[in-house]
Amino acid sequence: MYFTISAQKMGSTYNSSVGNYVDYLEKENEDRLPEQREEFFDQENDSVSPQTVIDEIDANTAKLRQKDPKFYSIVVSPNQRELQAIGNDPNMLREYTRKLMEDYAKSFHRNQEVKAENLKYYAKIEHERTYRGFDKQVQENAPYRGEIARLRNEIRKVERGESIGNVNELGKRIKEQERLAPHKKNGQLVAAGMQKEGPQTHIHIIVSRRDVTNTYTLSPMAKHKASEVELNGKTVKRGFDRDSFYQAAEKTFDRTTGFKRNYVESYVGRKAHAKEPGKFFAKVMGLPTKEKDMAFKLLKTVGVKTPSIPTNKVQMAAKIIKALGRGIDKARGTGEDMGY
Repeated sequence: MYFTISAQKMGSTYNSSVGNYVDYLEKENEDRLPEQREEFFDQENDSVSPQTVIDEIDANTAKLRQKDPKFYSIVVSPNQRELQAIGNDPNMLREYTRKLMEDYAKSFHRNQEVKAENLKYYAKIEHERTYRGFDKQVQENAPYRGEIARLRNEIRKVERGESIGNVNELGKRIKEQERLAPHKKNGQLVAAGMQKEGPQTHIHIIVSRRDVTNTYTLSPMAKHKASEVELNGKTVKRGFDRDSFYQAAEKTFDRTTGFKRNYVESYVGRKAHAKEPGKFFAKVMGLPTKEKDMAFKLLKTVGVKTPSIPTNKVQMAAKIIKALGRGIDKARGTGEDMGY
């Protein structure tokens, strides 16, 4: 499971409407029949019009300054194993989103209890993703695409009589570059804008910075997990606990869908690897046999080759930790492959 939380980004100030973002999220519906479209939804309604989303979010900005973001974007990206476990069912994802927003509300540290009904948010399910310029596959293909472009340009020069060369030989060199390129889809080199393969369903959530009554502010970007300050002689609680939110959201998915999460897919596991790889390795090796086998299988899907096991246990530990580190760092770069 991969989560991102980001503030509204509209240049140097935050005075723009949510309209541009809503239009962006409507892109998948453009060529679909009405019954095939995915609609915006909230905690109570399965179908909310795009214009309602714009009107409600834009109007819910009382006392916010120009430099303050008016809304936040949460993107929830189940990995392919999680999607396969629920049959890519949008109804289950809507149910999960509503429970996830309960976890989001509980992660705020406030004097008054925050519940999902206190939030003004709208969510939308999307089923497609395209490769972008920063994706590993696009970047690793870039040198080959560059050389192919150069060779094709050379062929055009030869055909126009502007250069001397062998067109057939240049064509063979192009085919060789296409063969060597590491990432292909249906015989074509993976490039920015190309649709990703496999299940790619994910959820976009637009949540207002202000509560549903437009009375107080709820910022998930708060630097503090939970703290208290004195304000006008009163103790005021503040903060948002991201660790708590991510773990709760993960457990809610598992409880809602019946998904059996492996340790290496868990938020706790990923965090352990980042901070204490030795303990991460020890935990993986201590898993029951079936879970350990699954852990290594999952690690292999992101390019970690299971190393041969030396007789010296110290060498074995060092070698495997190093291999796991390389592979998981690759996964962290691509995001959804491992649910980061």
